[in-house]
Amino acid sequence: MWRRAVLLLLACGLVVAAGYKSGALPWLLHVVQSRVLPVSRAAISPREAAAVRVGVARVQAADVPIYLSGIGTVQAYNTINVTTRVDGELTKILFQEGQDVKQGEPLAIIDPRPYEAQLEQAQATLLKDQALRDQAIADLHRYEALEANSSIAVQQADDQRYLVMQLRAQVKLDEATVAYNKTQVDYTTIRAPIDGRTGIRQVDEGNNVYAALNTTIVVLTQLRPISVIFTFPSHDVAAAKLTPGQTHVPVIAYAADDKTVLDRGTVDTVDNLIDATTGNIKLRASFPNAALHLWPGDFVNGRVVVDTVHHGLTVPPAALRHGPRGDYVWIVRPDDTVFAHRVRVRQSADGRILVAAKNLRAGQRVVTEGHFLLENGRHVDIVAPGAGAKAAQAAQEAQEADVK
Repeated sequence: MWRRAVLLLLACGLVVAAGYKSGALPWLLHVVQSRVLPVSRAAISPREAAAVRVGVARVQAADVPIYLSGIGTVQAYNTINVTTRVDGELTKILFQEGQDVKQGEPLAIIDPRPYEAQLEQAQATLLKDQALRDQAIADLHRYEALEANSSIAVQQADDQRYLVMQLRAQVKLDEATVAYNKTQVDYTTIRAPIDGRTGIRQVDEGNNVYAALNTTIVVLTQLRPISVIFTFPSHDVAAAKLTPGQTHVPVIAYAADDKTVLDRGTVDTVDNLIDATTGNIKLRASFPNAALHLWPGDFVNGRVVVDTVHHGLTVPPAALRHGPRGDYVWIVRPDDTVFAHRVRVRQSADGRILVAAKNLRAGQRVVTEGHFLLENGRHVDIVAPGAGAKAAQAAQEAQEADVK
């Protein structure tokens, strides 16, 4: 190596001297800079070159969940248009917009007076017919006693029996009418059919509402629990061994940044139809939504946990490099030299990349900063996080300055 350097310096000196005498010194200096110096640099082996300052991290082994990722649309578990079942004036609104209500809680009042009057009429008719029935039954008992002694005609006793049967039927009809009118009175109080949250009021107090028009007073949505419809490519769903129908697979909902966890739930149903235009299939998942992070109509990123790789090897995203032959990482040997090791990426999630490769072990050091100027066999100096990137930037700027 030293002999090459000495010979190179002597050659450069002779060339410069000849150029000085001939007046071609500028041209010769350009040749030396563009042709000779790069050759001298290339002549230095990686092990003899100056060490590169790099940052490193350890290959980690852990149980890594395998995700099926896709976009989902949040839907209310139940959405109900609260309407009236009787006609009348809306006299009271008992809820606040955006209020959480319980099932059976009163929401509005329809003027009940006409329906209460009808109920009282039905009750009065019932009492009258009950009295007539009881009178007919008493007469029947007397007729049956006289019939036993042959004191009256059989026809007269039979007629009384039929009259009792008619009055009993009339009483049953009256009881049904009373029950119907009680129901109508009960319908004048509009109650929440489910637990949920009210929306914006759509009818004000004092307006007349009619059952036939099906006018919505307020929309009630059930937010706890809540549903999310995810869309995944059908071949990915098949590869995950999910079959159409009911299932119970864990799923995680993330915000748009794909980092913030909104909620954890379960996939309940895999649709039995594939969209022929897109090749996608829908999955319905339910989430408890205790913190109300999920709102109907919103979009979320979903990760369905379909498998778990035990003792999977992971590296930081900064360690992964891309080359013409595929992905690789720079591994630091115990003697602080590096070599490129090809890997196969299985999944990137939660700030770690799950990789598979031969002879890759947990605890090995991989380069995460300062990749510039690295080559197989090059010595490295391990520096604190952040310093390797600055050193690599400085080396790149120095090389660009040499080229200029």
